[in-house]
Amino acid sequence: MYQQLNKDSLHLLKQVYSDDISFQDPLHKVEGIENLTLYFANLYANVDHIEFNIKQVSCSHQQAAVFWVMRYRHPKLNKGQLITVEGMSQLSFNEKITAHRDYFDLGSMLYEQLPLIGRLIKYIKNKASA
Repeated sequence: MYQQLNKDSLHLLKQVYSDDISFQDPLHKVEGIENLTLYFANLYANVDHIEFNIKQVSCSHQQAAVFWVMRYRHPKLNKGQLITVEGMSQLSFNEKITAHRDYFDLGSMLYEQLPLIGRLIKYIKNKASA
């Protein structure tokens, strides 16, 4: 579904998420399908391009871990060039997904893409790994 999701297909969310979905990522915590739909509407309104490539899915009982690569383009980040972020989603479900938590490096997704702050963060990361 995520590979098909865009600003014109947000109705697909109701097919896989429960009405009382709890969604969390490093930036937001959202409760309920209506709020989740608004969250995604805002996300897609602010990017020129976004795609997800699912790398691996591990399921056990009523939980799943989905490993993915997101590529997106935002006009105000990275000079409008594509940004690639690896992440993982932890899902809990019954008939539909009831909890969804995303884990990813917020620095590589956002902070490192900002003109002044990005250079400073990259410098610090390089120093820390040297």
